[in-house]
Amino acid sequence: MSGTMNLTLKVWRQKNKNDKGAFATYQVKDISPDMSFLEMFDVLNEQLISKGETPIAFDHDCREGICGMCSMYINGRPHGPLKGVTTCQLHMRSFHDGDTIVVEPWRAQAFPVIKDLVVDRSSFDRIIASGGFVSVNTGNTKDANNILIGKEDADEAFSAAACIGCGACVAACKNASAMLFVSAKISQLAMLPQGDPERKRRAENMVETMDEEGFGSCTNTGACSAECPKEISLEHIARMNREYFGAKFTSQNVK
Repeated sequence: MSGTMNLTLKVWRQKNKNDKGAFATYQVKDISPDMSFLEMFDVLNEQLISKGETPIAFDHDCREGICGMCSMYINGRPHGPLKGVTTCQLHMRSFHDGDTIVVEPWRAQAFPVIKDLVVDRSSFDRIIASGGFVSVNTGNTKDANNILIGKEDADEAFSAAACIGCGACVAACKNASAMLFVSAKISQLAMLPQGDPERKRRAENMVETMDEEGFGSCTNTGACSAECPKEISLEHIARMNREYFGAKFTSQNVK
């Protein structure tokens, strides 16, 4: 079939978190360059099922670059070779006929493998539960312009809120640090008046929960921001550090 690709896939297979796991090699043929990476995996799984083999487990939901579930480490990069996209937004035209593509799950102590390419990212949920919210009574819904927020602050908060919690920052970091994710969630609320009353407790709790979950420290290599599909800025990490150390100076927080 003209214009299609034949590819070799080396995919990480692991039955559960206690299994040692290993790479398995598969051949896929007649792949359209217009397929998404996940559609190509659907084709592979259909082949495996037709042969009575176990399909490859991988996370996915929206397939629109919003949910962040399609976390695959592709040829040594989170979400693959393109900048600013998730795996589901990656199309096969980014590869060439005859290529060998290596696909792995996120590698981090805090993200244990559930099966194959699926990892447990509930550590992110626990970080959010520790402070990534506004619990104060903000009253009835206000008109849009009742609470004035400067454009620069609004833009910064909006850019931080773009984080989809996929974990690419952790996968890209040599220390498996979650500081880009946590800083985005702290910045998002710290920049807005609704988040101000709890900003000190929020910074303390979220940073300390991040450490308790086993994520590594930041050494400022910038790999997290470079591989982030939403291109979250490293400036949020600097803001998080200011928020955290400022909170500790006046801390009355007892966990």
